Amino acid sequence: MNKQRLITELQSQGLRLGEATPGAAGRRGGAGPSDHRAITIDGTTVMVPVYTDSAAHSPYTLRATATGLLSLEASGEAITPIDLPNPPQFYGLSTADGIPYWKIALLHGRDVLATTVQQTCRRYRDPATACQFCAIEKSLDAGRTIARKTPEQLAEVAAAAVRLDGVTHMIMTTGTPHTSDRGAAYLAECAAAIRQRVNLPIQAQCEPPDDFAWFSRMRAAGIDSLGMHLEAVDPAVRARIMPGKAEVPLTVYFAAFEAAVKVFGWGQVSTYLLAGLGDSLETLVDASDRLISMGVYPFVVPFVPIGETPLAHHPAPSSDFMVTLYQQVGAMLKRSGMASAAMKAGCAKCGACSALSTFEG
Repeated sequence: MNKQRLITELQSQGLRLGEATPGAAGRRGGAGPSDHRAITIDGTTVMVPVYTDSAAHSPYTLRATATGLLSLEASGEAITPIDLPNPPQFYGLSTADGIPYWKIALLHGRDVLATTVQQTCRRYRDPATACQFCAIEKSLDAGRTIARKTPEQLAEVAAAAVRLDGVTHMIMTTGTPHTSDRGAAYLAECAAAIRQRVNLPIQAQCEPPDDFAWFSRMRAAGIDSLGMHLEAVDPAVRARIMPGKAEVPLTVYFAAFEAAVKVFGWGQVSTYLLAGLGDSLETLVDASDRLISMGVYPFVVPFVPIGETPLAHHPAPSSDFMVTLYQQVGAMLKRSGMASAAMKAGCAKCGACSALSTFEG
């Protein structure tokens, strides 16, 4: 089995953590790749589900060998050696007021610092508006993070992560606040504080703000790339899966994409497309084609059900579906000359939550 197919299958089917695999536990809840564990396969670090329904029944198991190394097994047969990224050194530090750095920002993939600057969302607590796949406040409820990270805290942690762990770029996302800028203002404030402290490329992620002038303000504050996430494309799927967010129509998103590309540049704006929520293959491919033609990178990711959410038992997309989707979107990216590696910062640059980057070449 080639590496493309193996990564795709692991991200669709998950991974069981076998006995005697110290340090293999993943993270639960929160924004970003929840219920996952970072593993490295032949030099490529990927985020793989470990706490989902599919992972509990996955044919893939991580086991420690007699020599202490880790091995990936399928149905009891060893396939390939596996490495786990080392725990970051900055996790051992705390702020002057006693908050552990890992409650402020986390290491994603191998060399990416990620944080949710505001861990609450205006839509989350109301079933009529909440995104059914979202677990943004789960980690807050469990005491694994704080509700709002200050610009000073983020700058302190970012500087330490660069100094101690060689972090090369940073992702800042946010729950949607009760303000018309959709969080852009606070993201800009945080980015300015970080860039005063350390020269670290930053991606910010938020819903489209009411005033697209925020894009220029965010860029001036030191934000290098922007993510505005569609998740699903078909209006009926959007209305069913994320009723509150679907109130922001696709026309607004595409107008925002066009405006943002003018500010951040071709290939420096991205969006998540979560395959498996209900969009057809044709819908996802057509949307990706349109996005690429606008200069937006379509970060296609398999939907991963997260525990204690309404979609906790929703099936992940099949590996065959994902391979076909990756092949078609990868071919379009190659024709356009757009590549995840060319992004200055962000989820698509990291690429650990998807196999798409392995299909670009």
